Amino acid sequence: QVQLVESGGGLVQPGGSLTLSCVASGSLVRYYDMAWYRQAPGKQREFVARIDSVQSPSYDDSVKGRFIISRDNAKSTVALQMNSLEPEDTAVYFCEAEAFGQIYWGQGTQVTVSS
Repeated sequence: QVQLVESGGGLVQPGGSLTLSCVASGSLVRYYDMAWYRQAPGKQREFVARIDSVQSPSYDDSVKGRFIISRDNAKSTVALQMNSLEPEDTAVYFCEAEAFGQIYWGQGTQVTVSS
């Protein structure tokens, strides 16, 4: 069983930056692929970024060049650095862990981009 707790959300102006953090419990977290998803009001949850167990990242085209995903296996954390934020980035951001046929989700953290 893996528990995920996100933090770092908040209100930021367009063009600003924010860093989200996800802390994962469990002794095998280093073997999990970790990802961030987001869900805007009235829309389906969508993929944002993923980093696999060997630190290889991938991004949705909408955030490529603006967001950076990273992980620290020693601390069982995954971070999402978000730069040049746009109002369209407003959403609840969820941390996801996947391995051994199991998928786990955090409860999400709200990010609002508005002036």
